[in-house]
Amino acid sequence: MRSLYVKFVVMTIGIMLFSCVFAFIISNIYYHQKLKPVNDQKNTKIAKSIALFIDNNPNMVLTDYLENISEVGYQVYIVDSNGTEAYYGASFREKTLPAKSLESVISGNIYHGMLNFPNKTFVTGFFSNELKNTIGVPLKYKGKDYALFIRPDIKLLFNEMHFLFAWILLLSIVLSIILVVFSTKYLIKPIAKLTQATKLLASGQFHVDLSVARKDELGQLTASFLSMAKKLEQMEDVRREFISNISHDIQSPLSNIKGYTNLLENKTLSDNDRNKYVSIINGEIKRLSILTKQLLLLASLDRDENILKKKNFNLGSQIRELVSYYQWLINEKEIMLSYSIPDIEICGDSSLLNNVWDNLLSNAIKYNKTNGSIDISVTEKDKVITVIFEDTGIGMKQKELKRIFDRFYRADMARTRSVEGTGLGLSIVDNIVKIHGGHVMVNSKEGEGSAFIIRIPLLY
Repeated sequence: MRSLYVKFVVMTIGIMLFSCVFAFIISNIYYHQKLKPVNDQKNTKIAKSIALFIDNNPNMVLTDYLENISEVGYQVYIVDSNGTEAYYGASFREKTLPAKSLESVISGNIYHGMLNFPNKTFVTGFFSNELKNTIGVPLKYKGKDYALFIRPDIKLLFNEMHFLFAWILLLSIVLSIILVVFSTKYLIKPIAKLTQATKLLASGQFHVDLSVARKDELGQLTASFLSMAKKLEQMEDVRREFISNISHDIQSPLSNIKGYTNLLENKTLSDNDRNKYVSIINGEIKRLSILTKQLLLLASLDRDENILKKKNFNLGSQIRELVSYYQWLINEKEIMLSYSIPDIEICGDSSLLNNVWDNLLSNAIKYNKTNGSIDISVTEKDKVITVIFEDTGIGMKQKELKRIFDRFYRADMARTRSVEGTGLGLSIVDNIVKIHGGHVMVNSKEGEGSAFIIRIPLLY
């Protein structure tokens, strides 16, 4: 996590530096394209006004006037046709000027040194203290021709300002870096906690202490992580419960088979006892067979969604045939069965859907009360088939409804201890209905019964 912290800081500072360089380049282009011509025109106007004032006041003392001009913020260079020159104000760093330029100004032309100064960075262009970086205008004083060159004394005009700007820039950079360092730590800290929580989760500790007070993406990530941890904990509980249940479900019939097989070795057994033991062994083998088939079916549903072998078949006929198969058990438990099952053609996997109806009907019988009732209805509306299995059985608690489709989950064992089951049936139902493009809803009330409502598209 330290590496991520360093990367984030370096990247942010890099972006800041890149932004500064890019902004400098853009502002430099803007200076040369827009500001430099404006600056040249402004200073040319000032230089002309100085020359005009001198021309209109021939009795003034030229040196005194030029001294005053330099004191208000200008560097001045003046030269006559004989080459006599004088400087006023701050000294120029570079005093070379082409002879042709001097002759041109004395002859009456204007020298635009600022406009034609080489296109370097605007910092050197604007602040370059060179004689070439001036405005030159012709000047007549007492009948003599002069060339007057001026430029703003940047050091005088901006002496305090450039220090102020320098401090502002320096403080801005330092403060930005400090804020980046601390803000990055603030951003990375939750990720570090998530990493630690992930390690705890990997070691099997599902109760992790994470704050979800943040409302940003990290807060959402933390909330999702906690939700995942809770689900993993539930899955781990289900896994342990399954191992316990499946071990019992396998061990119990195997023990019975072994015990009754040993009894069959007794040669003094009567035929009635022998037949009874064989019948019990066959029943236990059937239990194991059902369990393994359910496990294999669930594994197939997980592994391959192309398990569907769709064809058109009569759904009503399929459910009625299933009802007739369970009629003996319904009669034995003295359950009143009513149904409304019209003939409806549906496109789907008849074998898989038969598993759905089989699981729901067998559950309705197993968890029902003596003299209870079961009602089955099949309807079609807007090309959607609705199948309802409703019973007056033991029902379920609300907290159990949230998990009944979890694999290997079985409701309160204290209430269902006399009922055999693997906890796989409803998970199989849910998976089969989903791969047919449908969904399952459950309405249940403890002690009053349950209603399973399946909706499947007519053509899928």
